[in-house]
Amino acid sequence: MFEPLWRLLDSLLWGERSSGPAPLAVLMRLLRYPYAVLRDLSRGQVNLRAMGLVYATLLSLVPLLAFSFAVLKVFGAHRDLEPIVYEFFRPVGRSATDLTARVMEFADNVSSGLVGSVGLALLLWTLIGTIQKVEDSFNFLWRVEQPRSFGRRTAEYLSLLMLGPLLLAVFLGLAHAAIDSSASQTLATLPLMARLTALAVSLAPYAMVMTIFTALYMFVPNTAVRLGPALIGGLTAGVLWAATGKLFTELVVYTTRLTVVYAGFAIIVAALLWTYLGWLILLIGAQLSFYVQNPAYLRLGLVELRLSSVELEELTLKVMYLVAAAHTRGEVRWRVASLARELGMPGLAISQVVAALERAGMLTATDREQLVPARDIGHIRLRDILQVARNQRSGHAAPREFAVPQVDALRASLEHAWRERCGERTLRDLVESPG
Repeated sequence: MFEPLWRLLDSLLWGERSSGPAPLAVLMRLLRYPYAVLRDLSRGQVNLRAMGLVYATLLSLVPLLAFSFAVLKVFGAHRDLEPIVYEFFRPVGRSATDLTARVMEFADNVSSGLVGSVGLALLLWTLIGTIQKVEDSFNFLWRVEQPRSFGRRTAEYLSLLMLGPLLLAVFLGLAHAAIDSSASQTLATLPLMARLTALAVSLAPYAMVMTIFTALYMFVPNTAVRLGPALIGGLTAGVLWAATGKLFTELVVYTTRLTVVYAGFAIIVAALLWTYLGWLILLIGAQLSFYVQNPAYLRLGLVELRLSSVELEELTLKVMYLVAAAHTRGEVRWRVASLARELGMPGLAISQVVAALERAGMLTATDREQLVPARDIGHIRLRDILQVARNQRSGHAAPREFAVPQVDALRASLEHAWRERCGERTLRDLVESPG
């Protein structure tokens, strides 16, 4: 339904007016980011991921708090979780206090009865499965095809479950100590400082949310995420969280239809809706951080990348030429990301071509992920490079053999023509040609 609108906006934001240093061109390039996020939301894939995470939250919320209780009880800081749980449910309105009390009671009972028994294995399995779903969603948004290995996933997830509550408790303890210190009490008597302190206390929950979001964007995807894009995504998601929370609270307070229709289940429905919105906001921030780090994907979006055979051949030759030329001249070596920027192609297309060339023994990557020829470029024939491009698999089952003499003869003649045109020319001949 919205595709005509997206095509119109696409033609405007990537048209001739969007190039150059003019203020209007700069504004149009900035508008590409919210456009790309909204376009992806309209196609439904991000929404489905958020819905799946709501279900995972229902399964893991109490076990997560129970595990955190068990860890923090050792330090006598388990009650510090209560204001955090309340902050999560606060947009639900007056029911937030009741929801927080029930969740804390359940978690306390579970942590006292199961942790240290056979149920610990089931509890950890639930938590690790939930974190894996979050990682899968982030990897989907970041176009990461290879998830963490089982061993690495288990070790990192358990470390997160052990250290996360401790770091949170330390942060809250330091904040309370700073507020209750004699210096803070003295400054609080000054009118201006009292106002600033009250403002800082009111903004602290939102700053904590932004910090948590930024940390998730940096460390959850199985790829290298820079601090800048993660911070932009975290700040944006934090602002959306605050604004949506305010609107949702007003909706719950002033809407009586929810209570009339759902009666006693209204509190559960409100909690589910808010959980869905929370996950959706988190994924929107992750999507934005990906686009900030990889602007070449802005126009492509979440659709599957499909290059034509002509585009594949051209791209494969360009990748091999650029890598060989830089290697011959002793220049800075190429990476997948730098090739994507130079060629104006999504990194996914470059990585697929590079992977095919690596399998063919023509390219290899150093420890710093720099691409170099796998062997002497004088021994890499151009027709072999083209053969790699032409033989990339689509992933579908091969059609059964069916002979059509006329078609087979034409295909053989075309095959002979391009092989004869390439002859015995090598990649070195291409690099050293005058152009």
